[in-house]
Parts: sequence; structure tokens; C-alpha cells
Amino acid sequence: MYLFSRLQRHISPRTARITAGSCHVPSGVLHKQHQAGSGVCSRHVSSNSSSPKPPDTSLFVPVPLKTDPAVDGSVGAELTQPLDKSDQVHNHHTFRVELHCNRVFFACVCAARLFHQAFISFRKYVLEMTALPADLHIILSDICFGAGHVDDIYPYFMRHAKQVFPMLDCMEDLRKISDLRHPANWYPEARAIQRKVIFHAGPTNSGKTYHAIQRFLAAKSGVYCGPLKLLAHEIFEKTNTAGVRCDLVTGEERTFTDPEGRAAGHVACTIEMCSVNTPYEVAVIDEIQMIRDLSRGWAWTRALLGLCAEEIHVCGEPAAIDFIREMMFTTGEEVEVHNYERLTPFTILDQAVESLDNLRPGDCIVCFSKNDIYSISRQIEARGLECAVIYGSLPPGTKLSQAKKFNDPDDACKILVATDAIGMGLNLSIRRIIFNSLIKPNINEKGEKQMDTISTSQALQIAGRAGRFSSKFKEGEVTTMHRDDLPVLKEILSQSVDPIETAGLHPTAEQIEMFAYHLPDASLSNLVDIFVSLSQVDGVYFVCNIDDFKFLADMIQHIPLNLRARYVFCTAPINKKQPFVCTSFLKFARQFSRDEPLTFDWVCRHVNWPLALPKNIKDLVHLEAVHDVLDLYLWLSYRFMDMFPDTAMVRKIQQELDETIQEGVLNITRLIRATDSTITDMHGNVGTSSSNNVTGSKGQRGQGVSGVVIDSSLASRLVRDGLLTPDLLRQLQREWSKDTDDKNNDNKGKRKKKKK
Repeated sequence: MYLFSRLQRHISPRTARITAGSCHVPSGVLHKQHQAGSGVCSRHVSSNSSSPKPPDTSLFVPVPLKTDPAVDGSVGAELTQPLDKSDQVHNHHTFRVELHCNRVFFACVCAARLFHQAFISFRKYVLEMTALPADLHIILSDICFGAGHVDDIYPYFMRHAKQVFPMLDCMEDLRKISDLRHPANWYPEARAIQRKVIFHAGPTNSGKTYHAIQRFLAAKSGVYCGPLKLLAHEIFEKTNTAGVRCDLVTGEERTFTDPEGRAAGHVACTIEMCSVNTPYEVAVIDEIQMIRDLSRGWAWTRALLGLCAEEIHVCGEPAAIDFIREMMFTTGEEVEVHNYERLTPFTILDQAVESLDNLRPGDCIVCFSKNDIYSISRQIEARGLECAVIYGSLPPGTKLSQAKKFNDPDDACKILVATDAIGMGLNLSIRRIIFNSLIKPNINEKGEKQMDTISTSQALQIAGRAGRFSSKFKEGEVTTMHRDDLPVLKEILSQSVDPIETAGLHPTAEQIEMFAYHLPDASLSNLVDIFVSLSQVDGVYFVCNIDDFKFLADMIQHIPLNLRARYVFCTAPINKKQPFVCTSFLKFARQFSRDEPLTFDWVCRHVNWPLALPKNIKDLVHLEAVHDVLDLYLWLSYRFMDMFPDTAMVRKIQQELDETIQEGVLNITRLIRATDSTITDMHGNVGTSSSNNVTGSKGQRGQGVSGVVIDSSLASRLVRDGLLTPDLLRQLQREWSKDTDDKNNDNKGKRKKKKK
């Protein structure tokens, strides 16, 4: 009677869950997708009434079950008899056919792709386990003796499937958590007030941001949200210069104008750092067209929907007007549009520059790679001209220093060589913009890097830097370095800017924490993968690219951190292309996990402070990486103040490092020469950059940095477009030369044999 009373709890054919104590089941393990092109940043479009999309089941792998013999032991065999494995194979085949016909289970809980995995796991479990749970053993025995039907296996198959795929038990909860169709409802404080939205629309150099800032200065309180630290610094300085107390908040810096640290009524911040809980009279959101950015668009969406301000002043391209109106329609807020025209004209010239000998004061050559910058700057200075250099990875102080040098009418520097980093955040006195190339590396919606012609929006943003209203050049000019590129540029600039149609979203820490509650043993990278796989978004939104987040999550997966700390670390803005920065990130996380504060002395030992002046380009790049590491320390110090305690001392050495980098950039030509002297190939010296297509004094394309002519057809185009690096080109030259020599030797040998 005792045995039967125990079995009564197990035998019900409708049981869907395993009784506590009958089997030990480890929590689900999720498998990361490794296939190429598996980035999950694609645009998920669905309407409110559409059925949920099936999850990406490739993210799920079955969990092996381990029975506990001490629970049931051989009770099933004692009550019936041992099972014949050959009969079970036949039963499972029949059961599989029945399931294929009905699809009862998987039709309602998950995609049918999991059916095969679940069935294989269940069959293996039954055939290989020495002791099955008593209830399952008895059911299988009854079927073998004709006292049951194979359909009776279904509840146990269902129970097993939910054990090996534990996420199936909470699929509906996971879908609700990842439902992103109504982002406006995430900000109840903003929805509680009636906001007035003013869109200042116009091209570059039209005064749109100026008018928004005037209202910002006149308000009792306000927040400026910009895309760059440089822009936030500029507004911070201008506001305080105008007599209005303003604080500065960026990811790496907090500056309070009040000596006692009390917050001022106004704040200038980078857009990711804006507070959606603090009430303001006026908020300014700059460069609103970046709401469609595949990586950072979520920050503009959050600011636009979440800022608690009576007036929201939005500045950006006219192409965003209709989309912002559509977004504000969901919040019940109307948009007032102010249109602006460019204050100074710019003209597209009919002739390309073609030779660096044709440069004039006020020229800015725009490149899309640092290698091109190194090459062109050296060629310019070889002609007896001085040039300033600006590119993205330079510290803000160095960028400002180079901009000041170029703008100073008393300085001998009259030429600027820069990347598209000049498109925002710097006031430059440029007369003529010269595009060295129209090909730029981009990240597509799948997170893959590709080379593509610049868009109309990008071209206008850069070309608009010529002839700024506040500069000494009242009219701007735009052209290309190479004759073949000029008609392409004209075609690009003649087109209208593509209208903005979507805005970015990103899973929050709270949403990921709720996912982790249901899937406690999943890695952070897997959690985010599954979140995006299950997410539903309205037609005007997309989930931003999360590849960088996952890259950092995988890097520190083996380090024991709680989920919130792990999430914060993975949102750190680091350059994953820099090995030293990635190594430092890993060491920071490991030290943090040991609960050991990262002191100033520890940081100095890590970066080998003090650092010497750079002797070549490699040294300069390393100094830039060290600056990024110190930026990372400061960024983390405002999230974990007790673990990164020496903010002031680290900021001080970072300023010293900035000055060292400035000195290195001032002598960049000497550094390039030092780098070139160490590089040789079969012919001797070869230029280090990919800009072998820049023309020399005679206008011949293909003249390299060190004077060696490289074929201007295929090789030159591949290097220029970034599809082939200079190192690979030199390696190919050496291999081609070796093959040629071998062939020549073989031919000589054959000729000698013929003579004999």
C-alpha cells in the first residue's frame, strides 16, 4: 500500500511537471550562435495585432537529465517487469508518427524545429537510463503488453521536453518582457505632462542649433543632449560664459560649477547620459537624424520619448520631420517646425584638385582612414607646407589643439587633413573641402563591416563644413582629389536625403535581469541574443546592433560578476579594435571581481606610467590606446565609485598624456619617416599608407609615400577602398616575385636540358 500511495502521485497521464524530488534537473544552458552573419541586430517589424514570431531555436540546446536512483530506485521494475529495449524502439517510432500528425505540444509553445531535438533526447533518455521514474516505467510496460496506447506517452514526453528546454515553461513570460512595441509607455513621468516639441530643421551651418540654444539659455532650467563630448563641452563653456550656471555630464566626466557640488539648473551632456527623471523647462536634442543610427540610435529615442521637459527643442535634418511627427503622434504631442536655410553658400567645383601641388590655404582634405592621413600629411610637408591633423581616435584636447592651430591666422599651418570626425563638434575655418575618397567602411544592419560609397547625408554633413558663417571664409567650395570621383560626388550631393523611417531601441538592464530570473544559468550574451530573437517591435522601431555588447560579454563571461555589474561593464564605450584596450578591460573586470579596488598605483603599473614621447606611429597609436584605457577607468569610476577611487589622479595623468599626444601629432611627419625607415620590401622602401593613389607633383596617380610607383589600376583601388592593406600588398608583391623567380629558374633549367 505504501508503494502504491507513492505511485499515485506519479501515474496521472496528464502530469506536465515532474514531481519534486523524483529527478534532479540542472537549469537550462543556452548555446551561443557561432555561425557567420549571426548578428541579431536586424529590423524586427510587426504590428500590434500580429502573432508572435517564432524564436531562434538555434540558441537552445537540450540539457542532459540525471536521474536520482535513490528516489524511485527500481520500483517500476518491481511492480511490472524490466523493459524490453527493442519494444521501446518500436513504441517510440509509433509515438513519433503520432506526434508528427498532431503537433499538439510544439504548435502551442514553440517552433516545430525543437520537436526533433526533444524527441531524440526523450528516446535516448528512455533507452539509456538504467532506472526510469516509476510512473513512466509502468506506462511503457502497459503499452508493451497492450494495456495502454502510445498516446499515453505524450504527458511524459511533454514533461521531459520542458526539462531539457526549461525556457519552454516560461516562453510567454519571456515574450512579454521582450515586447518593445510601445516604448512611449516606458516613461510615465514624461507622459504625465503635456510637452511642446519644436523641430529646428535645416542643413549644416543654418543656425538651427543656435536658435535652440538661445531658448535653452533663457530658460530657468534646461538640458542639452549632444552626440559628442566636444559638443557637450562647447555648450558647457558657452553657457557659463553667458552668465548661466551650467554643469557638464559625460560618460567620463562630471563638472559642477557649484563649489559644494550642488546641481545647477542647466546641464550639458552627451545624449546617453541625459536624465529622464529630472524635470526641466527646456531640453535640446541635437543631431536628431542619428535616431536611425544602427548602434546609438536608442539614445535619441530614449531622450525624445523620455525627457521630462515642458519644451523639447529638436535639431537636425529636414529628412527627419515626418518621422518625428509620427513618433510624437503616439504620445499625443504636436510638433512645431522651424525651417532654416544655410547662412553661407557652398559651390561644387568643376575641377578636381588632382595634385597636392594645387593645395591652397584653408583647404581640408577629408580621408576615411588613418593611413591616408599619415601618407597625405607627409607628402604635404614634403612640399614645405604645414598641416594640422584630426581623426576620431585622437583625444578631445588634441583635436581642439589641432583645430586651434589650423584656425589661427598667425600660424603657418594653413592645410587640414582629417577624417569625417570634423563633421560634428569642431568649429573650423575651412574654405574648401577636398574628398580624397568617396568610399567609407560602414556597419550594415547585420553588424557586418562593408565598404560603401558615402551617403548624401554624410556628404552634406562634411561638405557643409566649408565656408562656415563664423569663419573668415564666407563662401565654401567642395571638390575631390581625383578627377574620376568628381562626377560621383556631384551625383551624391544632387540627391535628396533619404527620409528617416525608423528609430533604434536597446534592451535595458531591468529587462535583461527579468530574463535572467527565468533563465538563471544563461550567459549574458545568450540572454541578449534570446531577447532580440523574441522581441517584437512596432514598424517604426528596430533593435540596435548589439555585437559590441556581446563581444565584451563573451570576453568576461568566465569572470564571476553579478548580472548588473556584468551588464554595466558590457555597456562601456571601448574600441574593440585596440588589443591593449581589450586587455585592460579584461584586467579591470578581473580585479573588480576580486573586490580589490583599482588604485592609482595599480593603473600606473598597468599602463607603465610615465610614458615617453612617441618615436614612431606605432608609439603614437599606443599612447592613444592608453588614453582610451584611462577613459575607461573614468567611465567605470562614475558607476562603481568605491572600486575605482582615484578619479582625480587618473584624470591628471590623462591630461598629461593628452599633451604628450599633442606633441606627437605636431611632429607626425617625423614619426611617419621613422616608421617608413623600418619598412622595406624587395625593391627597397615602400610607403606605409594606403594612400598610394594620391597624385604627385606631375599629377601621376600611383605615387607612393617613398616614391615607389604602384600600379594605379587594381592594386591601387583595392588599397584605396580598404579592401587590401599595405602589409598584404607588400606580402603579395614578395610572393609574386618569388613565384616569378622560381618560374625563371625552372625555365633556365629546361633550356639547359634542351641544349644538352
